[in-house]
Amino acid sequence: GTTIAGSKYNSKYFMSISWWDDDQKIWTLFETSNFFRNERALKKNMNLNIKKTGTTIAGIVYKEGLILAADTRATNSGITCDKNCCKIHFLSSNICCCGAGTSADIQFLTKSVSNQLIYQKLLFGRQTDLGTTSSYFKRVLFEAKGVLSCAIILGGKDLDGTHLYTIHSQGATYNHPFCSMGSGSVAAIAVLERFFKTNMQLLDAIIVIKEAILAGVYNDLGSGGNLDIAIIDNSWVKYKRSVDLAKREKNNIILE
Repeated sequence: GTTIAGSKYNSKYFMSISWWDDDQKIWTLFETSNFFRNERALKKNMNLNIKKTGTTIAGIVYKEGLILAADTRATNSGITCDKNCCKIHFLSSNICCCGAGTSADIQFLTKSVSNQLIYQKLLFGRQTDLGTTSSYFKRVLFEAKGVLSCAIILGGKDLDGTHLYTIHSQGATYNHPFCSMGSGSVAAIAVLERFFKTNMQLLDAIIVIKEAILAGVYNDLGSGGNLDIAIIDNSWVKYKRSVDLAKREKNNIILE
């Protein structure tokens, strides 16, 4: 075996970070009592003030990388709390994700996964692959059994190429060349299905995903604001905030 910090372990468990990670226990600190209380109340037909949230997030793979995009409106039922919030989260130098759902759950979950990726990079001396990252997400969400309101679009590049995953709140994971999640995803995915092509050029992919987010904004009251976009290429990650969705004819502004 090999010794790390005085602990001897078998090499077949080499990829199981949770065996030595002392911070793993913080993943179990989510308070879920209110969730089960609300479920019991619904069964008794009690009138609850259920608040609706809204988001449109999307991802698309093009010839040399992938693009993640999101709107910037944060809502609390019928109230717009923030017109310029950030829904794209950086996990490592080669991996980003978009989140839809409850902002507190998403921020805590993405921060926890980001810490895990940093720990793994220090331990193994290499970039984390997308498969390991998606496993972190779906393990936490599956163990929470739907209590956490998190819908994740995970994208990045590793030694195996470009990958784009959708991770649902129950832990189900799918790999797609394009995807959309959130309350505006029905309109957004219609645009992506209509205009997506294999091996798209960067500018064409930007136009398509921008129109997809715009469709979500127009057809969902919970989505709105501006456009945030992250482009992950072979050698760089470019992040552009607050792109005006109304300027359709100036899509190259994102590349400037």
